[in-house]
Amino acid sequence: MARRRSRARLPVAVAAAVAVVSTTALGGTPAGAAGTGPERPTIRYTEYGIPHIIASDWEGLGTGYGYAAAKDNICTLADTYLMVNAERSRHLGPDGRASPGQNQHTTTNLNSDLYFQRIKDDGVVERLLARPAPDGPEPEVKEAIRGYVRGYNRYLAETGVDGLSDPACRGAAWVRPITELDVYRHAHAEIIMGSADVLLDGQVTAAPPGAPAAAEASTPSSEERARTAKKTAKETAKKIGEALAASRRQSMGSNALAVGSQGVSGGTGMLLANPHFPWHGKNRMWQSHLTIPGKINVSGASLLGLPAVNIGHNDDVAWSHTVATVAPFGLFDVQVDPLNPTMYLVDGAWERMTSQQVSVDVRNANGTIGKVTRTLWATRYGPVTTSILGYPLPWVVSAHAVRDVNMDNLRALNTWFGLDKAKDVHDVVNVLETTQGVPFFNTVAADRKGNALYADIQAVPNITDAHAQSCLTETGKLLFHQTLALSNVPPVSILDGKRSTCDWPDDPNAAAPGLLDPAKQPRLIRSDFVGNANDSPWLANPAQPLSFPRVMGDRATPRSLRTQELILTARKRIDGTDGLPGRGFTPETMGKLLFADNSRAADLTLNTTVAACQGVAFGLVLVDGNLVDIREACPVLAGWKSHDFTADSRGSWLFANYWHHLQGSRRIDKLPWRVPFDPEDPVHTPNSLDGGSSAVRDSLARAVLALRKAGIPLNAALSDVQRITRGGERIPIHGSFGALGVLNVIEPGQVDGEFDIVFGSSFIQQVRFTAEGPPETYSVLAYSQSADPNSPHHADQTKLFAAGGWVTERFTEEQIAAAPDLRVVVLD
Repeated sequence: MARRRSRARLPVAVAAAVAVVSTTALGGTPAGAAGTGPERPTIRYTEYGIPHIIASDWEGLGTGYGYAAAKDNICTLADTYLMVNAERSRHLGPDGRASPGQNQHTTTNLNSDLYFQRIKDDGVVERLLARPAPDGPEPEVKEAIRGYVRGYNRYLAETGVDGLSDPACRGAAWVRPITELDVYRHAHAEIIMGSADVLLDGQVTAAPPGAPAAAEASTPSSEERARTAKKTAKETAKKIGEALAASRRQSMGSNALAVGSQGVSGGTGMLLANPHFPWHGKNRMWQSHLTIPGKINVSGASLLGLPAVNIGHNDDVAWSHTVATVAPFGLFDVQVDPLNPTMYLVDGAWERMTSQQVSVDVRNANGTIGKVTRTLWATRYGPVTTSILGYPLPWVVSAHAVRDVNMDNLRALNTWFGLDKAKDVHDVVNVLETTQGVPFFNTVAADRKGNALYADIQAVPNITDAHAQSCLTETGKLLFHQTLALSNVPPVSILDGKRSTCDWPDDPNAAAPGLLDPAKQPRLIRSDFVGNANDSPWLANPAQPLSFPRVMGDRATPRSLRTQELILTARKRIDGTDGLPGRGFTPETMGKLLFADNSRAADLTLNTTVAACQGVAFGLVLVDGNLVDIREACPVLAGWKSHDFTADSRGSWLFANYWHHLQGSRRIDKLPWRVPFDPEDPVHTPNSLDGGSSAVRDSLARAVLALRKAGIPLNAALSDVQRITRGGERIPIHGSFGALGVLNVIEPGQVDGEFDIVFGSSFIQQVRFTAEGPPETYSVLAYSQSADPNSPHHADQTKLFAAGGWVTERFTEEQIAAAPDLRVVVLD
C-alpha cells in the first residue's frame, strides 16, 4: 500500500518544500557527503546547469534526478508519458504526428496510440515488473524509480501546470503527476524503439483480405510459379533493403573510441563517447552526476526520464554505446487458408489467429471525445504486420508475424545500473552477459587498468547460422545475407512459420527465451584501441578481425567512410603521424581530431572531382532535362583544400550535395572506383575515383542545380546554411553527414516546418584515467540541457559546441565546491 500512496497526486498546496542554499551555508559540501550521504536529497548545480545529485539511498537519488529532470524538460517528459499511455489522440487529435521510435514524427497519433494501447491491454510491462530480478528490476532500480516519481511530482506540484515556464505545455491538460508505471512504460518504449519505427504501422493496420479472388482461367505451370516466386522474393528483398537502408541513414548512430595503455599519453586509458541522437523529442540526452557515498559515483548522460547514467564514467571505467547492426526483431512467414485467412498452418495443422479489440479515445474536430476501435491480429510468433517501413507485405497466400527480441525486456534497466557500478572492463562484460539487456547497441569501454573493450553483447534473436540456413524463406535469404548493394543494412530474418522448429530456440545460457547465447557474441579487449562507428563488429580493431553469427552483422565487407576515418584517426594518433605534437591521445588531441570535422570522402575524391569538373567541355552538363553550367563549381571545390566541415569552410556544402547525389543509397564499394574493395585492406579500399565516369559529372551538375534552385551560393560558408535556432538566434553548427566520413555527425533537415538540426552529435564526452586520482573528463551536450526556451540552459552548451569548446567536468566534492556561482537545492 505504501507504494500505491507514492503514486498519488500531489496538490500544489501540500507540495514538499524545496530549500535553495548558498554555497557558503553548506560549506561547499553537503553534510555526510564523505560518509553516508546527506539526510535529504541534494542537487548541486555547476556551470551550464549540470546537476550533481547526492543522496543517502537510491530513492533519494531518484528523487533528486526526477526533480532536476522535470525542471529542465518537463514538457518533453510529459509528452512522452502521453505517448506511452496511448493518449495522444485524445489530447492532440488523431492526425498529429508521433515519434515512438528512433526517428522524428514517423507515424500518426492514432497509430501510435493503438500500438501502445495494445501493450497496455496485454499487461506487458506489469507482467515484467512482477518477475523477480534479474528478469524484473533489481531492488535498487525500483527504489530509484520510486524516488524519480516523487521528484518529478514535487516539481510539478511546486510550479503548477499553469506556472510552467515552457510554453510547449504550460496549462496543458495532459501534463499531470506521474506514477511508477508511467516510468516503466517509458523505459520499455525506449527498449523496443528499434522495432517500433519499422513495424508499428504495419501491425496496427493489418487486416485479413476480403473474399478470395475468382479462379484464373488457366493455371500456371510449376516452372512459371517458381519463376514468379523468385522474382517476387528478389523484388521484396530489394525494396525492404532500400527502406531499411534509408531508415538507418535517418536515425540514430554513434562513434565510440576506447584507447588502452599503449595509446594514451599521460594516462592509462581513455574513452571518446560521441552518440548521434535526436536533437528534439523523447530521445534527447540529459547530463547528470549521481552519488550515493560508498555505493555509486557516476557521471554522464541518459535518455530523458531514465534515472541512471546510460553513457558516462565512474571512478574506474568509462563506457559508451553505438547503434549495432543487429535487427532487434524477426519476421515469420505463415501460410494462410485462402478461404479463411485468419487460419494458418504450423506442422501440418491449422491454427487460428488471435484477434484483439483495441480502443483508444480520440478528440473529434468539434472538440468532443469519440472512440476508435480496431481489431489487431496475432499468431503464436507475434503480431501480424502488413508492411515494413511502408513497404507492403500482402496478407494473401501468407501473412507475416513479428517477434520482437525486446518486447519482454526490462532487463536493460538492470544493465545500466550495473554499468554505473562497474570497476573495470571485465565487470562491464559480466554485466552485459548476465543481464543481456542492451537493446540494439554495442558497448565500448576503457578502464583505469589500461584496457580498451569492444563488446556487442546484447539481446539478439537466437538465429545461428545453421538455424538461418535451415529456416529462412527465399525472400529471407536475400534480405538476411544482404546480397544488395546497399549501405550497412541489418540482417533482418524472415523464417518459415509453417515449421514450429523455425521459431527462435531457447538457449540455456541466454538470459531469456529466444535469445542468442551471450558467449557467442563478439568482444575484444586490447591495450591499443577498439572502436565502432555503426558498422558490424568485424573491424573493432583491424589487427584482430572478429567472427560472429551472421545475425549480428556482416564480415569481410566494405566499411563505411566514417569507420575508416575513426580507425585512421586512432592509428595515426597512436603512431604520432597525424601532424599533431607527440604520440598517443590526450584530451587536447582527442578534441582537436573530433572537431577538425575532416571528411574521409573529400580525402579520397576531391582532387579527382575537381579535375573532372575542369575537364567538362564548355562546363555544360545535361542532366535531368536541364543544361547546367558547372564552371563556377570548379574553383570553389579547388579552393576547399582543408577537406573539413568547420563553420567557416567554403565549398563544403557544395561537396556535401555532390556526395549525396553520387553515393545515394549505394554501398560505398558500388561507386566508380578504379581500385576495388579488398577485404585484406578494408581501411584503405576502395579508392581512386574514376573521374571519367558520367556519375561524377552528373552528380556534380545535380548539386550545382540544387544549390542554385535553393538560392544558396556555391561558395557559401557552412555557417550560412547549417544553423539551429535558439531564442530567435541562428547558431552556426559545424560537422556534417556521416556518409561523408565526418566523425562529428550533424544531420540537418525539416523540424516543424523549419530547416534545423535533426540529429547528430549530442552528448560528447572524453575521459582519461591515470594510475591514481580522479578521471579527467571533458564533455559538451550539443543541444544543451533544457528544451525550455525560457531556461538559461536552453542554448548555452549549444553555443559552446558551436565554438568547438568543452565543459571541464567537476567530479570530486572539492571540484564541485569550487564551482563559481554554485547553486545548491535541498529537497525536504
